[in-house]
Amino acid sequence: MKKLRVGFLSTAGIGKKNWKAVFNSGNSVVAAVASRDLNKSRNYIDECQRESAFAETPRAFGRYEELIASPDVDAIYNPLPTGLRKEWVLRAAAAGKHVLCEKPCGTSVADLDEMVAACAKNQVQFLDGVMFMHSPRLAKIREMLSDEKSIGEIRHISSAFSFLGGGNFYDGIRVNRALEPAGCLGDLGWYCIRFALWALNWQLPREVTAKNLSKNTASAPTEFTAELLCDNGVSVSFYCSFLAANQQWVHVSGQNGWLRVPGFVHPLNSYEPAFEVNDAEVCVTSDVKCPPGADSRASGHATAQDTRMWRNFANQIFSGQLNAEWPMWAQKTQIVLDACHEASRRAAPVKI
Repeated sequence: MKKLRVGFLSTAGIGKKNWKAVFNSGNSVVAAVASRDLNKSRNYIDECQRESAFAETPRAFGRYEELIASPDVDAIYNPLPTGLRKEWVLRAAAAGKHVLCEKPCGTSVADLDEMVAACAKNQVQFLDGVMFMHSPRLAKIREMLSDEKSIGEIRHISSAFSFLGGGNFYDGIRVNRALEPAGCLGDLGWYCIRFALWALNWQLPREVTAKNLSKNTASAPTEFTAELLCDNGVSVSFYCSFLAANQQWVHVSGQNGWLRVPGFVHPLNSYEPAFEVNDAEVCVTSDVKCPPGADSRASGHATAQDTRMWRNFANQIFSGQLNAEWPMWAQKTQIVLDACHEASRRAAPVKI
């Protein structure tokens, strides 16, 4: 069976989860890892191989350029800091490599548009790494949102995604304005914006108001809230933060009912992802059951959303056709994110 050969640009921690997802995908392999330190690449590969070992040990590179130039790599996974992503997406596209990019994809809409255009020009696929977009739960949620009796016309969507950063967190990349200018808005708010856009069938809001609640204004945003207003009177509000306890939920209010998704980013039970409609739980039965003694919240199994993302990515590439919707998802999310960021800077509404 032909398999997509993936090269990891950097040894970022999130890559370990994606390594396991690639391993379980059945149609992809990690072929190479690059770091600016060759020994770091080697150590990363050794660590990941101990848990999920590919038959052929991935090659280690000490320069990103070497990985992108490798004839043994078909696609790159780019988890580099947002401030560095554009350069390497453009280089990868020019080299004919498909791109799966972490989010937020760019520091601005203009940058992301350039990245997407480069991928289209070179006939390579672009996808952002929002795993929940590939969960079987989403199709069931859409079914309920389309059922006028259950939910009816959507009036409001509210969401929150937060975790409490501890230790040396505030000395790290995620609050560095040069590397991650959107801070928690890009890291966490991207998901809140994405779900709302998806639920509203990709309708952009007409106006955005937002506030950066961060106490340290010298850093990237660490606590953020926003409200989006749409032409048909629908409103969206979300809260994202590095200063509040772990939470990730969405609540959709309709004229006839409501829908709530606990664990909307990472399902609380990845084997039986569920949500609630009008006080009743709706389970999405998976074709893989949680093994006895295993953690039902764990990802990286055969039907987990992260595994499905990589499987879908590879299958799309093998189809020989580019999926034009995937880049659109990222571009519309970036448009709203940029508007939120600008509204917070201006302390005034921003029109879209």
